[in-house]
Amino acid sequence: MQSVKSVAIGALLDRYLINLDDDKLDDEWAATLFTEDARIEFPMSRHQGINGLAAYHRDALAMFERTQHLNSPTVVDLVDDDRACLRANLVSTHVHRPGTAAEPLFVTGTLVTGEALRTSGGWRLAALDFRVVWMTGSPPRAGEDR
Repeated sequence: MQSVKSVAIGALLDRYLINLDDDKLDDEWAATLFTEDARIEFPMSRHQGINGLAAYHRDALAMFERTQHLNSPTVVDLVDDDRACLRANLVSTHVHRPGTAAEPLFVTGTLVTGEALRTSGGWRLAALDFRVVWMTGSPPRAGEDR
């Protein structure tokens, strides 16, 4: 049976992914999910710190018409009362803007790992690492119009 802590920590990843698809990415969004020094790392780029984190995500997602992120249940391992490690599998479907790619979809299967910390505002994500396991379609090409 999952503990209340594990459920709360797993819900952070769920809310993060849902909001990527709902275009609700502002500084308030970042503050409810991440620590001040949070680190996000994708195969193609990374961002450190909460400042500019929402803009970093908006810019990356602007390359696509739409996205859909589907994740497995999050496995949470409590390290101690204030720190946890998490892991989930993720399938991300990216819909290219019309006329910007030969294939309309770019889809990835990804392993997500991370760390969450208990803060004065509750549990927050301190790190997320995305490792692509497989992909179909083509990622955006350099210089494509947004």
